[in-house]
Amino acid sequence: MSQTDVIEVRPTLSESLQDIAESHRVDAALAWLDNHPPHAIADQLARMDAVQAGMAFRLLDKDLALAVFEELEPVDQQQILQGLRDQSFHDLVEDMAPDDRARMLREAPAKVAKKVLAGLSPRERRMTATLLGYPEGSAGQYMTPEVIALPRNLTVEQALTMVRAKGATAETVYTLPVVDAGRRLIGIVELRELVLSTPDTMIDELVVTEPAFARATDAAEKAARLMRETNDINLPVVDSEDRLVGLLTIDDAVEVIEAADSEDVARQAGSAPWEGHYMAASVFQLARYRALWLLLLLFAATLTVSVTDLFEGTLQQAAHLALFIPLLIGAGGNAGAQAATACVRALAVGEVRASDLFKVIWRECRVGLVLGSMLAAAGLVIGGLFVDLRVALVVGVTLVLICGWAATIGGTMPLLAKKLRIDPAVVSAPMVTTLVDATGLIIYFTTAKVVLGI
Repeated sequence: MSQTDVIEVRPTLSESLQDIAESHRVDAALAWLDNHPPHAIADQLARMDAVQAGMAFRLLDKDLALAVFEELEPVDQQQILQGLRDQSFHDLVEDMAPDDRARMLREAPAKVAKKVLAGLSPRERRMTATLLGYPEGSAGQYMTPEVIALPRNLTVEQALTMVRAKGATAETVYTLPVVDAGRRLIGIVELRELVLSTPDTMIDELVVTEPAFARATDAAEKAARLMRETNDINLPVVDSEDRLVGLLTIDDAVEVIEAADSEDVARQAGSAPWEGHYMAASVFQLARYRALWLLLLLFAATLTVSVTDLFEGTLQQAAHLALFIPLLIGAGGNAGAQAATACVRALAVGEVRASDLFKVIWRECRVGLVLGSMLAAAGLVIGGLFVDLRVALVVGVTLVLICGWAATIGGTMPLLAKKLRIDPAVVSAPMVTTLVDATGLIIYFTTAKVVLGI
């Protein structure tokens, strides 16, 4: 091959794998794959359609293919599996970590899940079935059961020998749970402590007792956020009798938090969360996820129309009031959305609980009144420039009241939703804004009737 030929098959720095796949340049695709880590390859595959992704994936060697496959989201994994021959299909899922395999099967059609389980070795099938048996969204479904559990009566030398013997089959060896004869969790010891201690030291002397842990039936998000609070890279998971059943690892914890945060962002924006890569989703798919919420909010917005119609007589007597409707409902909606977003975030990270409802109401009411007073000062100036001072006074007073009311509603609704076992993000910004629009107009026109005497 000439020097010129070599240059032609190499991808340029700006080319993506998708660009190369569309031009059917196999040599360039191989060169691109050789020079990118698994997570970057997975991102590119997720952006491609099923045919392109399947063709590119088949160019990977076995070890790299497994690493890339485990980086993909379950919906993208299913897309890849559909294009593989039976032997390649079974080899890939057999070598997956049990927790990654279980996560994929939870999202897969029943036919695919049955096919995968039937092709697994007895050991892998048993571990996968155990994980799938835990409640949806629980820590048990995300943990790895491939753990090295150390008996408490070992020396450091014996413990390290055990780690070397079993380490190849464990997902992690950095955090080592210590258990009693009944496999009940006593504590943990870090591999670093074993390596730095003398061989004849008893691990009993190194064990961190009463470590942070989660129960297998606990919500995975709760367990993952506990890891963030305690700065643990692995969290022991136990059953109802405190027996060790696995570890929640940091990579899975990050994925759990990312998924929860993505869902909250979608809910807060008035959209249903979607699976897979944004760039791979069709326009119709994205529209479908958003349409239902927009329709619900449209019907909710009819409250605003009804309120305006109810106070039509007031508007006829003081037409200038209509000028400030967008300003007032906009300010109220924004204040309510800010409070709702802050409260959803505080709930998610454990800074407030549903039992803090009245404290949050009192706090957000005062915050809203302070914000309303600040906006009222500007509102008086703006109102004075366009209308007489009495209408400007109505605008100023309304801004104080509407911001106080909006912040109170915004901070209250997520907590009430939590008490009712509804996702707090569902009733956050869009729903709060729509409600505040309608009630804000009632506050505005009522204030106008009192101040202007109409």
